[in-house]
Amino acid sequence: MTDLDIAEVVRHTGVPVSTLRFYEEKGLIASTGRRGLRRQFDPGVIERLGLIALARAAGFSLDEIAGMLGPDGQPSIDRRMLTAKAQELDVTIRRLTALRDSLRHAADCPAPSHQECPRFRRILRAASTGSLAAPGSRTPRPG
Repeated sequence: MTDLDIAEVVRHTGVPVSTLRFYEEKGLIASTGRRGLRRQFDPGVIERLGLIALARAAGFSLDEIAGMLGPDGQPSIDRRMLTAKAQELDVTIRRLTALRDSLRHAADCPAPSHQECPRFRRILRAASTGSLAAPGSRTPRPG
């Protein structure tokens, strides 16, 4: 298969030209040269961009992703890092599930007032201690 020009990469992946240029600057992808004014890429860039998209969706930073991509274009992924990220996602999922369930309860609570609902009051206590904080926004406890 012949090299793809930058417009073809955009068409195949949906990744904007500006992002492709940024990824190239960061060393995540590399062009093979130019045809006229258009950058050319090896067809393997499609799979590499897929790996970048998957890693971004999982919450990896671009620096972490750069460490997963070998200079030869082949992935070099640390399995322990994947396990750690999966565990981090498990914590986030549990926290978000608790938040979702709390919101649903508050919306459907039959008590005349939320302040009269024992479950809602427990939810408030948990939130005030940071137990229900959104990921990345947990407020430190005093002391």
